[in-house]
Amino acid sequence: MDLKLKLEQLHQRVVGLKDQINTEEATKNAFVMPFIQILGYDIFNPTEVVPEHICDIGTKKGEKVDYVIRKNNAPILIFECKHWKENADAHNSQLHRYYHVSKAKFGVLTNGTIYNFYADLEKPNIMDEKPFLTINIEDLKDSSIKILESFTKNGYNLESILDSAEDLKYIKAIRKEFEKEIDHPSDEMVKLLVNRFFDKPLTANRMIAFKEYTKKALTVSINESISDRLKSALNMNEKAEKQTDAKTISVDENNEANKIITTEEESEAFQIVKAILREKISSDRIASRDTQSYFGVLLDDNNRKPICRFHFNTTNKYLETFQNGKDAGEKKQLNSLDEIYDYRNHLHQTLDNY
Repeated sequence: MDLKLKLEQLHQRVVGLKDQINTEEATKNAFVMPFIQILGYDIFNPTEVVPEHICDIGTKKGEKVDYVIRKNNAPILIFECKHWKENADAHNSQLHRYYHVSKAKFGVLTNGTIYNFYADLEKPNIMDEKPFLTINIEDLKDSSIKILESFTKNGYNLESILDSAEDLKYIKAIRKEFEKEIDHPSDEMVKLLVNRFFDKPLTANRMIAFKEYTKKALTVSINESISDRLKSALNMNEKAEKQTDAKTISVDENNEANKIITTEEESEAFQIVKAILREKISSDRIASRDTQSYFGVLLDDNNRKPICRFHFNTTNKYLETFQNGKDAGEKKQLNSLDEIYDYRNHLHQTLDNY
């Protein structure tokens, strides 16, 4: 089972149980331990998942971090857990203290729903103030899950995580600043854009106006970009549906063709009609089309120009003629195929109509 599916199942567990989870300890047992297990670590092996690990800090003795994950006898990850109702961002100072003495390269602060992953990208052995990765069980993102795979027991890769952590850290920071600029464009942003096309001084009043213009321009640009992507996705879906429909029609036509059998009587009747029509047109303009319901004779192989139809699949046999128009067919009962000659004028009249 892949990682995303396991996390989605954990999400269902969280949704179903959290209203009954009233303590931090229950949060750890019901939510956090299953998360660690999903990463592939044996929660029942105290040499691999160490609960209540002592992290003495200076003169403070008996300080304990909730879990330490070990691989090859070395700590790689520490977990500090809070009750699911608490804000996972509000206790990073506590994790910060444990991180310094644990010798683990990564720390996780979690409330069982949100998992904030920290590293020491800015200063060695000092945990960063902000997480480089956040996994929200209630809002799983494929990009985050891909990074999380590097934390699994079988996929653990320190170099890969550090590379991704640095990328994520700065991408996250840039995105945050960009979102600020969208809501409240700064003077620097406005000057950067406006000075490229506006050669007059930016007075205080003009700055106020251009800030509003900049905000509207960024918002419209983003909305149109989203709209274009949605249209593109819809067009692709429509194209795929048309291709599927075409395949279905093709299969249906093939299935229908397999059920059609042209009888000897129908072939003989067609030769009679063909002989009658050759008095007025060449034989290469006379086409036949057999279906499950009838055998049709067409002018120029055009469905809109029926000349006659044979209904020979019932007890009584009928010739359908169209001398009064292609939507006004008249059925004539036949006692023998020779009686088709009796309708020579009907067939000629149909040709004259076309």
